[in-house]
Amino acid sequence: MTRLPSGAAGSTPAPEVVGRARESELLEAALRSGAHVVLEGPPGTGKSTLLREVARRRDSAFVLVEGNAELTPARLVGHFDPALVLERGYAVDVFVDGPLLDALRGGGLLYVEELNRVPEETLNTLLTVMSEREITVPRLGVVRAEPGFGMVAAMNPYDAVGTARVSSAVYDRTCRITMGYQSAEAEEQIVAGRCALPSPGWGASAVALVRATRDHPEIRVGSSVRGAIDLAGMAHELARSRGVEPGDWDAGLDSALVALSGRVRVDEASHRTPEQVIEELYVEHFGPRPDDGSDERGEGEPPGEA
Repeated sequence: MTRLPSGAAGSTPAPEVVGRARESELLEAALRSGAHVVLEGPPGTGKSTLLREVARRRDSAFVLVEGNAELTPARLVGHFDPALVLERGYAVDVFVDGPLLDALRGGGLLYVEELNRVPEETLNTLLTVMSEREITVPRLGVVRAEPGFGMVAAMNPYDAVGTARVSSAVYDRTCRITMGYQSAEAEEQIVAGRCALPSPGWGASAVALVRATRDHPEIRVGSSVRGAIDLAGMAHELARSRGVEPGDWDAGLDSALVALSGRVRVDEASHRTPEQVIEELYVEHFGPRPDDGSDERGEGEPPGEA
């Protein structure tokens, strides 16, 4: 669980929100109206980055909760310190606030990641807060939300492992914003802003390769733009350590295999490995290995830039 103070985003600058002007406008309007929001979409579509930027513009505290089976109501709400209870009893000042109370008292944004992994008992606690904007804690009393409080949850509807169906009661208390993958141009801008690239064309080919994993007939789940970021970053470092030119074909292939093979899920009907499919896509977008005599492009130069 992460608690960031008002206006803060950590010790390093937050990543820029790219290609999300509409979603940002919708989210801010919903929060200003007092609504709670579910951001629904696949991983790597900028849900956390978007919310951090909105919190920064609102000058609100940002309280992050990682949704998983271990998120009990006590971990979400808080607890009385056992040692201090023995010494002083159930006094108000021995209660340790959890992230929910942090957000309520501070008028901040509570961000629950992976909502569909949260246990039902914990979700029921959130339902009360969303409806009443307050919570009654035994021996502590009623804690009411300060102005500015809002809850935003995120979920990946395509991941079936370890998830449960979110009840209609949750949807009845929230507004829903769907977030698909950004455009190719936006993803190219994201990669260029995060990595050193041999050329803009190389970055465009890396993004095109990653986007192709989402539509390949043998791939059930493709990669997000994070795969392109790791591909580009690793290709840069690998070329430097090998003493070859930036954009070296073999360094790029090895980087693609490492960066993407764990991110994609090959369909069970396919007889090929993720590595075989990725190598096929790499050749499709970067051309065959230059030294095989079938490619006259310069080393590391993507198709279309001969």
